[in-house]
Amino acid sequence: MALDADVIVARGDRTIEVALQVGDGETVALLGRNGAGKSTALEAIAGVAPLASGHVTLGGRRIDGLPAEQRHIGVAFQDAMLFPKLSVLENVAFPLRARGAKRAAARERASGRLDELAPGVSREALPPTLSGGERQRVALARALVADPELLLLDEPFASVDAAAKPALRALLRGTLASFSGPKVLVTHDPIEATTLADRLVLLEDGRVTQRGTPQEVRDRPATRYAAELVGTNLFTGTLEPQGSDAGILHTDGGGELTVVWPDPLPRRSIGDVRATLSPSEIAVHVERPEGSARNVFRGAIEEVAVTGGRARIRLRTTPTLVAELTTGSVERLALGPGTEVWASCKAVEIRLMVPGEEPDTL
Repeated sequence: MALDADVIVARGDRTIEVALQVGDGETVALLGRNGAGKSTALEAIAGVAPLASGHVTLGGRRIDGLPAEQRHIGVAFQDAMLFPKLSVLENVAFPLRARGAKRAAARERASGRLDELAPGVSREALPPTLSGGERQRVALARALVADPELLLLDEPFASVDAAAKPALRALLRGTLASFSGPKVLVTHDPIEATTLADRLVLLEDGRVTQRGTPQEVRDRPATRYAAELVGTNLFTGTLEPQGSDAGILHTDGGGELTVVWPDPLPRRSIGDVRATLSPSEIAVHVERPEGSARNVFRGAIEEVAVTGGRARIRLRTTPTLVAELTTGSVERLALGPGTEVWASCKAVEIRLMVPGEEPDTL
């Protein structure tokens, strides 16, 4: 029951174009920043947003000409979108009642789904009285109650507080594993995407810019957004040979990086080269460092973002760098926005991607 969707949706002066192929039992995450067009693409597949052109095929059958209720799709929309004046039980039973099921039968089946997915939620409660996590559990039960052929999840953690996310993520992981049809997860969160999905489709400004498994995107990010997503630095530019074993990458944004020349490439100028550098491989100093590092830069700290015991530091260097340190190091060095620092990295830590070894961007 594979999904083959190629949707083009007009929204004002914007056009969103997304092609998705999702196999039976596979979970694909549609990943992008807010406003990239992810939810619009999902709505087009679900039949909520009209297509300008394209198609949606499920199990070899065209469904884009059918109304939403006849597509056999389960959808959990962003912020749950439950009917506020219907009880929890009536919300979950609604898709069955809309297809003509008797009230008692629909309520019995809905109660069974709630036993599986939201056992602690009162059947008679109204949605406005529920927490974000409880609403998402009810929305998931409603999406699955009619045994759909395709499951679509739109930002399932958007309105869930941090304390409730681990339990909901575990529930969702189990639900996705047990659902035998294709699944599409819309999210802007790389942790959700990489822990719940088999493949990623990256969307930027209404266009797909990269596809691949989480590891493939991590190893070879195609755009700066992809690099930020997987937590690495990405540089593009022209590579020139230097000495017997090194090269200089003249980055498009200005600045130079010394790299190890990639064997067995001929020693000549090579354009359209990408390079990645892990933030953890960048050392930050308050004085000019001494030692063997071939790349040394100076600039001010633009931002310090702390997550757990690690801090990501954006540096106003040329080229721009993002480094990662422990919070202890940040405190010891008294680092903060505006602090002038030195940054260094070894040539061997910079990974090159030359033309012919490009990631999948189609």
